[in-house]
Amino acid sequence: MKPWRAISAFCALCVAVSVLTSCQKSFHQQNERYIFVATNISLPYWQEAQSGFMDAARVLGVKTEFTGPAGYSPEDQLKMFQQAVASRPSGILVSPARPETFKDDINLAIQQGIPVICVDSDSPESRRNLFIGTDNFRAGLEMGKRMATILRGRGLVAVISIPGQFNLDERYRGVLEAFGKFPGIQITKMIDDNGDPRSANDQVSALVVRKEKLDGILGLNASGGPGAAEALHRAGLSGKISIVAMDKEPETLDWIKRGVIAVAVAQKPYTMSFYGLKFLDDLHHNVVREFRDWRTAPASPLPTLVDTGTSTIDEQNVEVFVTALAMQRKLL
Repeated sequence: MKPWRAISAFCALCVAVSVLTSCQKSFHQQNERYIFVATNISLPYWQEAQSGFMDAARVLGVKTEFTGPAGYSPEDQLKMFQQAVASRPSGILVSPARPETFKDDINLAIQQGIPVICVDSDSPESRRNLFIGTDNFRAGLEMGKRMATILRGRGLVAVISIPGQFNLDERYRGVLEAFGKFPGIQITKMIDDNGDPRSANDQVSALVVRKEKLDGILGLNASGGPGAAEALHRAGLSGKISIVAMDKEPETLDWIKRGVIAVAVAQKPYTMSFYGLKFLDDLHHNVVREFRDWRTAPASPLPTLVDTGTSTIDEQNVEVFVTALAMQRKLL
């Protein structure tokens, strides 16, 4: 075939493919809408989750809504979830602050044919289709091991958490498992900061004022580490009481750079949200065809649990995480 004829044939093929493609019906419909109900949208942790959610929406070409209370309020979050269900979206991602209180409403959504995936915090007794997030027991185990190494197996430790929140209770269980191998380490205080770094700051400051003996602080939630770091810094105790924090809040990264927080065990909220939306989309379109329809199937065709893992941040690699977080914020 002469070269000009080959080029002409190729161009004709491209035009034909273009026409056929433009005639095909889009996989996604214009009214598709997915909702994410977060725990506390004022926290940078959930802003990172929003970034992953929006990026996945752009890839899929679907509409999304990101909502949640502006402070830690399980009651307000539940109302927002109920409102989301009532609006009949294509699917819902939710991080239930109290798993038992969300159970019935999650089940109701599933009964109505609305897929629900738990992100970050689970409601394991509900009929949710999937949990995607951190294996929180393993995260707590890692935090406990890190603290034990820093303290060389001996010391008094305070724990900052929100008792009763399932994911944090799992982390605490992991910490206890890790400390079980170090009888020289004792947990002397459990601080409930209600997800507020100012509360963590005030309560750690009170311990300092009372001159209570303390060698380490474990912040099991995103707010605990920065709150404790601010309190120790103001008291002139930077580096004298070791802090192992959770997650990669901007303040946490800054305190690591300044040597006040020794290490942080960070989750991957961007990854959870990005793939969480893709899983919802697969369910809505019934893409995974193990059964005829997931709504009538005896079991979810998706994995039951997806562990997105953790990463460890210290002075050696903190700048990499600072840069990544700044890039994600530009996309919001």
